[in-house]
Amino acid sequence: MAQYQFDFDGVASSPDAPMSITALTVWIRQALRENVAPAWVEGEVTDLVRASSGHVYFALKDAESQIRAVMWRSSAARMRFELKNGMAVICHGQVDVYGPRGTYQLIVDRAVPKGVGALQLALQQLRGKLEREGLFDPLRKRPLPHLPVRVGFVTSPEGAALHDFLEAARSRWPAFHLTVIPSRVQGDRAADELADGIRMAQRIVPRLDVLIVGRGGGSMEDLWPFNEEKVVRAMASSSIPTVSAVGHEVDVTLCDLVADRRALTPTDAAQVVFPSRGELQSRVRHLGQRASSLLRGRLEMVRQRLDWIAKKSVLARPHDIVFSRRQRLDELECRARQALWERLEESKTRLAHLVRATAALSPLGVLQRGYSVTLREQTLEPIRDATTVQPGEAITSIVARGQIVSRVESTSLVSPLDLDAPAAPLKQRRD
Repeated sequence: MAQYQFDFDGVASSPDAPMSITALTVWIRQALRENVAPAWVEGEVTDLVRASSGHVYFALKDAESQIRAVMWRSSAARMRFELKNGMAVICHGQVDVYGPRGTYQLIVDRAVPKGVGALQLALQQLRGKLEREGLFDPLRKRPLPHLPVRVGFVTSPEGAALHDFLEAARSRWPAFHLTVIPSRVQGDRAADELADGIRMAQRIVPRLDVLIVGRGGGSMEDLWPFNEEKVVRAMASSSIPTVSAVGHEVDVTLCDLVADRRALTPTDAAQVVFPSRGELQSRVRHLGQRASSLLRGRLEMVRQRLDWIAKKSVLARPHDIVFSRRQRLDELECRARQALWERLEESKTRLAHLVRATAALSPLGVLQRGYSVTLREQTLEPIRDATTVQPGEAITSIVARGQIVSRVESTSLVSPLDLDAPAAPLKQRRD
């Protein structure tokens, strides 16, 4: 290790004029910056703290030693993966002194995971995060329209992806309108432009039927904008069915996972979005043949049915059923008349019987046999007891034909019809 000689010339160092702690710290910081170059350091992350300011504080340790480290917000924002406790990393930075505590620390400006590439680790971390939120759930996938008319494509207008897509689309289904939303597809500003293009597509009027987001093939670094969280979330929130058409068959981007459909290449996107004109024509011909066959079969069935009906006697001699029904009606009419006459005769017989029974019970019938009904002349009350009538009282007797007015001469409790009864005293009229 190189031996550094520090120049104390011009710096008070006697007991009578000692250095202040602050001056010593400043001198040490200056000496470190001038004599210790930035270095790559390997260690395990521990005591990780993320401040609200955006700065990241942690320590790096190995089996025997540790050093405090800090990553300022500007450097942390450029990190493609997330530091975590226990992670083995290789950090690049400048050794510095933290004056308030008098400790040295490493100001980290770059960090890469040990053993796994930074992009790969960042992709794994973001994929796990979005998967836990349900953005890749198959139940979120929407079907694409069968015959889309208005199609949007967020891509670079100068790229080969647009040319490949148009060539394949026109050969399959030329009846569509394509709206190209220009965007960078690689580089630092590509993710922002892709996300803005997806959001812009939602405001296009008339509304798009399908939205394609894609580019041609490339390395993982070239395709990285399609793994950026802002682009993935923009696709997830799209109200238009989406197709991811990133031209790389091996690597799967996060846009592939969140889109409603994935196309392996822009050419494949045309096959996913549009039906084949030849296939549709063949299908139409097939359906026409099936419809014609079914119609012929139906007509033949109806014809056979009509032939069977025509052979029925009711259609061969249609008047027979009319005559038969008329004869049946006449028969029912006769039966109804007969039943009505019998019911009338029966009612007459019952009525005569009731008349005779009523006549037998009627007082008039008793009068016809020589009996009479005697009433008081004034009150017309029937007389039932001879003792209730006084001699000389006027009474009225009702007989079968007419009435007789008489005056009582005398009364007796013995009926003249009761020949064996002894004679009873009489009440006689006294003139």
